[in-house]
Amino acid sequence: MPITAPPAETAWLLHRVLGFSELEPADTEAVLSEAARIAEGVFAPLDRAGDSIGARWHDGSVTLPDGFAEAHRAYAEGGWIGLAAATEHGGQGLPPVLAYAAQEAVASANLALSLCPMLTQDAIALLQAHGTAEQRARLIPRLIGGTWSGTMCLTEPQSGSDLSTIRSRAVPDGDGWRISGEKIYISFGEHGMTENILHMVLARMPDAPPGSAGISLFAVPKRRDGAANGVVCRAIEEKLGIHASPTCVIGFEAAAGELVGPPHQGLACMFAMMNAARLGVAMQGVALAERAFRRAVDFAADRVQGGGPIIGHPDVRRMLWTMRALALGGRLLTLHAALAAEPVGALLIPVAKAWATDAGLEAASLGVQVHGGAGFIEPTGAAQHLRDARIPPIYEGTNGIQALTLLRRGLLRDQGAGCAALLAQITADPAATPALLHAAALARDSAGWLRQAEPRAGEAGATPFLALLGTLTAGWLCCRVIAQADAPAAARSAASVFVEQVLPRVHFLAHALATPSAALVGTGPIA
Repeated sequence: MPITAPPAETAWLLHRVLGFSELEPADTEAVLSEAARIAEGVFAPLDRAGDSIGARWHDGSVTLPDGFAEAHRAYAEGGWIGLAAATEHGGQGLPPVLAYAAQEAVASANLALSLCPMLTQDAIALLQAHGTAEQRARLIPRLIGGTWSGTMCLTEPQSGSDLSTIRSRAVPDGDGWRISGEKIYISFGEHGMTENILHMVLARMPDAPPGSAGISLFAVPKRRDGAANGVVCRAIEEKLGIHASPTCVIGFEAAAGELVGPPHQGLACMFAMMNAARLGVAMQGVALAERAFRRAVDFAADRVQGGGPIIGHPDVRRMLWTMRALALGGRLLTLHAALAAEPVGALLIPVAKAWATDAGLEAASLGVQVHGGAGFIEPTGAAQHLRDARIPPIYEGTNGIQALTLLRRGLLRDQGAGCAALLAQITADPAATPALLHAAALARDSAGWLRQAEPRAGEAGATPFLALLGTLTAGWLCCRVIAQADAPAAARSAASVFVEQVLPRVHFLAHALATPSAALVGTGPIA
């Protein structure tokens, strides 16, 4: 069995369920088929070695397992990094949603390695949105070509999710800037696969006001004019999973950089990269669910217990179909978020990031369970999926932060306009079933409750509400799958499982958020 989602099914979902029409269906399928080919033929064979060998640090440099640099080069030379980049800079100019769909295949095949080109694509998106014409013309072709890679440098030792407290400094130096400070948790901050690395760095100018309003954004290359530029990898982290993705501590020692976007508006500009990354990370959750499912179903078909292969046992089938349904729901939700117009698109970005990565973790855990004891030991590979799946709910903004973003920006700031628009779309859809309409009514009631709740009670209910809205939206899109007479059989079955087995979670979530325990909203000690 292939290890990635079937290209024909994903193309069908894009065109027949999500209304994508910028390419012909055959062309969409061809692109996704080629993505699956390079994923399964080039990226997948390196996955186990990446997990067992990992990234290694020595005296400021990082070594990756054999074959990683060649795989990255093949990916870049195939045009994948520039799939959605502007043609004027050497990109292919295809719709971003197609790039996200193609990312699933490589993330499924080798999550650790796929992070590097994903972040480079996100750096391209940032430069296209906020770089000057000269910056775009000079920097983007290098990123597309794969001779440079990109990173996102936000977090500091004292400043995790609260970026208002960052201390990195930028001082004027002629027509440029000198950046000093330390950033942590920088994925592929050093790796040796490319000639150069372009770090997108948040720092403060000397006249910066306090807080997040005083942050500016700088592009800082590892090397400048062929020479070292004061960018030093001080260490890499030992991690639970994605061992071949170097998570770096990067020191900037008066490194030369250039301003991107207006002064003191760096955090707002960085959202172009962050939101692109959040959709990419959502696809990682989908990819992990799909890969864990495909490994588990192969195992269950061969493992004989109780008189036959365990794939015939109803409880095993429950787990396998739940995994398949979670992957389908996450794929539909994420691709819909990438396609949707405002205000629904902005509303769904944090929902997709959190819901799909939680779904990936749930599916990976079920995959271990399907394997039984064989899943808890390393040779089957099921354990690696679970270890790898634990980080996407954390990075690119923890899922709790995504829930607070949904609450504050998607529900309170605009009086719930985005949520109301989404619910209107769901309830007006001819494919909506009575169960879906009831779930939408619960979502509407929950949104109203949160808008009136005391602040701490609202925050306590933010995560259940995000899970509710993600489950509802994925369930709606699964109803649309079922309503199509030409739906692929496996997709129809998975969609039915989602509607019948996963969508009812909305009832519990609505009850949980509207009845916050006193212990959750209190301020006393936790013993």
